[in-house]
Amino acid sequence: MIDHVLGRPSVRFRRVQVLAVVSFWSFYLFRGHKHGPPTIRKLSRRLSTFLTPWQTVVITMLYLYIARNLGKLLGLECPEPLANLYTRSYFRATWVTTALDAGFWTAMRIRRKWMRDICSIVFTMYYLIAAEQADEKVRKVRGMLTVEHLRVSWNKGTTPYLAFLSSLMRPRLMRYPPRQIRIPRPPNSDYKEPINGWLYFDGPVSALKKHNKLVLDIPGGGFVAMNPRTNDDKLFAWAGKTGLPVLSLDYRKAPEFPYPYALNECFDVYSSIIASRGKCVGMSGDVVPKIVITGDSAGGNLATCLTLMVIEAGSTDTRKYLGQNILPIPEGLVLMYPGLDMNIGNWMSDEQMSLIKDRRMRKTNKAILRRKSMQYTLAAGTPHQSEEEDNASPPKVTSPPLVTSPQTARPTSITLPSPQFSTAGPTLLSPAISRKQPHPEHQSSGSHHPEPLKTRLAMSSMISYFNDRILSPEMMRAMIILYIGPHNRPDFSQDYLLSPILAPDSLLSQFPKTYFLTGERDPLVDDTVIFAGRIRRAKAAVHAQQSSEVRLRREFDDRDVVEVNLIPGISHGFLQFVGVFPEGWKYIHRCSRWIEHIFAAAEERELNSQTTISTPGPSGYLSSSSKGGHHHQRRRTSSSGDEDMGLEMSMTSKGKREEERRKKEKLLKEQLREKGERRKDKGMQRQKSMVSLASEDDLLGRRMLGLVGPLTRNTDDDDL
Repeated sequence: MIDHVLGRPSVRFRRVQVLAVVSFWSFYLFRGHKHGPPTIRKLSRRLSTFLTPWQTVVITMLYLYIARNLGKLLGLECPEPLANLYTRSYFRATWVTTALDAGFWTAMRIRRKWMRDICSIVFTMYYLIAAEQADEKVRKVRGMLTVEHLRVSWNKGTTPYLAFLSSLMRPRLMRYPPRQIRIPRPPNSDYKEPINGWLYFDGPVSALKKHNKLVLDIPGGGFVAMNPRTNDDKLFAWAGKTGLPVLSLDYRKAPEFPYPYALNECFDVYSSIIASRGKCVGMSGDVVPKIVITGDSAGGNLATCLTLMVIEAGSTDTRKYLGQNILPIPEGLVLMYPGLDMNIGNWMSDEQMSLIKDRRMRKTNKAILRRKSMQYTLAAGTPHQSEEEDNASPPKVTSPPLVTSPQTARPTSITLPSPQFSTAGPTLLSPAISRKQPHPEHQSSGSHHPEPLKTRLAMSSMISYFNDRILSPEMMRAMIILYIGPHNRPDFSQDYLLSPILAPDSLLSQFPKTYFLTGERDPLVDDTVIFAGRIRRAKAAVHAQQSSEVRLRREFDDRDVVEVNLIPGISHGFLQFVGVFPEGWKYIHRCSRWIEHIFAAAEERELNSQTTISTPGPSGYLSSSSKGGHHHQRRRTSSSGDEDMGLEMSMTSKGKREEERRKKEKLLKEQLREKGERRKDKGMQRQKSMVSLASEDDLLGRRMLGLVGPLTRNTDDDDL
């Protein structure tokens, strides 16, 4: 209290207070009368006839406990805001991670490493019991974060004791340990030093030559921390379940290497793998390997920007490998709770709401749509929109023609409008919805009655979940500042290699199949939903511009373009601590199935293409119509380096084709089973609680109801 009276509370002054109190009473115990002052002695003689020393000690401790928890006993304490936000299992996991952060941050100033590692575990055990002190410790540290705090928190999984515990709790998924490799830069790179990575493969190095598929993983960590070994659980599971090599990049971190150094490293690795036909990672080099790119959190940002760079390099004809062939687009993307927007905003714009309200996305965004579009009656008598108008179909949005020619793929002479506090694409590249004009009758009439207010206040997920126990706005601010660096001044409204949510439709229309996995309570969930909506809209526009014959032959299906999986009651980073969150294993295995589905679809397209190539023409020779076409066809016809690859593939053995057919049938059955389960869950009409609602039922509804419910005079009991 003294430091608050002085007006300058500080840790050092509080330490002086504690030391002064301890010193005074220690001196009195040794030098003063052992029975205390005269008044206390008289009181002690009278009480000794009724109480024993043991009872006195217990009563004293009980009194201190009651005094400390008096607010709880009288009902004066505030309710726990996160009690109904997370599922029970995830809340328990965040309790452990909060104690770990508090323990490691308390011991981070100890110089000797062996002593620091031991004290970190000891302090963590204390904070597991004193959960409130752990929350207070983490809250104070997050208020003044440094890069050392972020690295200590996110790299703690690599410390010896935690790594040992994680290895004991992890199921045995691989027989071979991961290998650290160095990947050389391509010849046309601006940098010369090689790039580090870890190769996870369940087999000897010699067996790599039999593979022509590769999973390229870009780990997260806020661009400042976390090497691939902090993701051992995920990478071991993927490599063990799929049997494929998984290359996880150990890119250089900010602030020592700010933007765009890490992104250039990822692009150089991708270029080296394609240019060497996989030789740089131990493959045979006979064919160009098929690649699936994965990334979580900040790694999801880098994976998305890498794909944009690859598409842009191929369409603008500015970057080439081997001097003649353009860079092929990856077969697919698997993104886990990615951070796609560096411009942290408070309110959703009309353009963002149009993406969420898109009819093709209403199945997935049903949870978000209800509360995003609700109006708030903050005072009695406030005009509001009618329910009929709310259910009306949104105005149609006509997108401009997509630029597909290499010369004009990236417009350079367009004058972009000034920022309108929107994190979606620029207006000229991703048009906003035009506002409704007043009815002609209202224009012609001279009525002075005011129009009903059509306010649509929808708060962004970053502000809605600012209390998140894993990712807070202070951490996002620190990561963005450290990643950008002191010398960059980016334009947050246009730089789509920094915020890929701004990417133009001409690039998004060429995106491969993309899977998204994120929690409904994640502060970055809006980025995922909006970006998925932009990909759908760009792909739908391309499909609409095709000829009627092509549209009739192949109907546009959203699930062939992008899939979003929202997990109820879960926030950020749940794949990094599956040791304390066992449910995370099923999401890891789900991602491995997605990887297999992407490769299976790529093989099916390749077989169909080869069947077309090997079809005899009018003169009896093989057709070569696909030679020199799109990069997928060019890669398939030149995969062996010979001109007669189509003839060789047509002579494939019957046993190999039968094995491939069985594998595809198995993957198809899994997809059909997943669809059936989703339809079954959708058909079950039952009342659900705020915590256990399925991901199809209004993510945003629960969020906005919890935020605005106490402010409004009317409550929607039916929604509960």
